[in-house]
Amino acid sequence: MTKRFNRRDFLAAGSAAAALPFLTRGASAQTVWQPSKQIRMVCSYPAGGQTDLLARSFGEYIGKQVGQTVVVENKAGASGAIGTAEVARAEPDGHTILCSISTTYIMNRVMLKTPGYDMDKDLSLVSVVPGAGLLLVANPASGVKSLDDFVAYAKKKDKINFGTYSVGSAPHFTVNELNKQYGLKIEPIHYRGEAPMWTGLADGSLDFAMGSYTAAQSVLQSNRGVVFAVHSKKVDAIPDIKTLPEQGATSKFFTVSGFSGWAVPKATPQPIVDRLSQLFVAANSDPKIKEVLKTVALEPAIGFKDTNALYQRELPVWIEAAQALGLQPA
Repeated sequence: MTKRFNRRDFLAAGSAAAALPFLTRGASAQTVWQPSKQIRMVCSYPAGGQTDLLARSFGEYIGKQVGQTVVVENKAGASGAIGTAEVARAEPDGHTILCSISTTYIMNRVMLKTPGYDMDKDLSLVSVVPGAGLLLVANPASGVKSLDDFVAYAKKKDKINFGTYSVGSAPHFTVNELNKQYGLKIEPIHYRGEAPMWTGLADGSLDFAMGSYTAAQSVLQSNRGVVFAVHSKKVDAIPDIKTLPEQGATSKFFTVSGFSGWAVPKATPQPIVDRLSQLFVAANSDPKIKEVLKTVALEPAIGFKDTNALYQRELPVWIEAAQALGLQPA
């Protein structure tokens, strides 16, 4: 006998359907994953940089939501590969999370012969914060205040030192693309993270450097650096500074933003991945997280589906930039 739906049945069915997006795949509301012990969040770059700040702020929020402490451990080195390899080997139970950047997730496959992990086989991206425009900053003594000034200065000096925070990073590729377009001989000087790189600009070891808005504050606020361009997106905090494309740079690489974000071992069950993804996205509504994202001029964290779509869009552009650079795996 066919059952007739009355108004009460219809409303109940509608409420149940509306709730479905909030349930993890393969799980019910009664079986939502909860961590059973302390969570390790491995940050594969040094303390003091933007990646470390994201790890600690989002980690604190997640810890409060799940009732477990999230301990951030900085495991820097080899363009993020050391910490990443450690997470790839970890138990896939949601209790070990990686926090890293595009260089680690994309570029190490072409930068390193033996990175210690295979991104596509060993790790799953959970959530990312799409990148903002990275700042190109000049030593004030150079007098550079625009891309045209920079090109003229570089041609006059023949060779200049330009700091990056790692081999295969966005600043490294930016140097190469600018060299190609303008016929320059910019020398990239690679550091292990942003903090020491900005110190190099402040003490005069570098002529120029490129990195995040947050980490650059140490030199900007002390008037030891002048922003003359941003990489791909304008930064709300400094709206008058134009992007490289707005100032005439034409490389396709200047259309990608990169990202920072979180991954877990590949074998981690999908319900756990989904639960963690939901937590990262939910963190966007927290007042402290909002303030952090505003301070570092970054967009809100995005969920699992959008994260992996972004990854697939930007992957070929980064790989093409690496091939153009002619890098040999170390």
